[in-house]
Amino acid sequence: MINGVIVPGMINALKSSIGRKNVMAITGLLLALFLLTHLLGNSSAFLGREAFNAYAERLHSLGPLIPVFEAGLILVFLLHVYFGLSLYFENLEARPSRYEVGGTAGGKTLASRTMPYTGLLVLVFIFHHLARFYFGDSPSVSDLVRDNLSKPVTAGYYIFSLLALTLHTSHGFWSMFQTAGLNHPKYDVLIDRLTLAASIIIGTVFMMIPALALFWPDFLR
Repeated sequence: MINGVIVPGMINALKSSIGRKNVMAITGLLLALFLLTHLLGNSSAFLGREAFNAYAERLHSLGPLIPVFEAGLILVFLLHVYFGLSLYFENLEARPSRYEVGGTAGGKTLASRTMPYTGLLVLVFIFHHLARFYFGDSPSVSDLVRDNLSKPVTAGYYIFSLLALTLHTSHGFWSMFQTAGLNHPKYDVLIDRLTLAASIIIGTVFMMIPALALFWPDFLR
């Protein structure tokens, strides 16, 4: 009887805009936590070849937990994409009367207008990134990164994609606060600036890796 009440209730909730926005916020938070974890791990590259390879070895030592974690991450990502597209097309259908966020913070900005497009760019980039780093044949992770990102075309594509990620997260972080009900006229501008700063810092640190691989011959050697 409990399942007979809970399951239909969950389905009805997911049919509503609020329910789907909540799923977007939760999956967005989980992806943001992964992004921060990935950033911390990748930052070991700034400490040199040995530190970066040691991080990769510690990660691989998790063994069977890695595919479990990866499967969960893929599920979260697919849910985020699915409900994001669902809300986007719903907004298109209701364009003449759709709700516009008022105020100075988080309103109609370049980041909010381009969310579906930057999201698509990030999706394509993730598949490209996985293909290169899962099926690469370099002897170590540091060699794999240097061999790939020392090429101007590849490094340029990475930097461009990470710029798209920065733009996407700048509005995505703000949206999480709004969905969680943490917005307030007194704090909206502060939240907007903090989320923008966080996305820029994260994007910049990530972009430093292909930039160093491209312009600094001794990087990860």
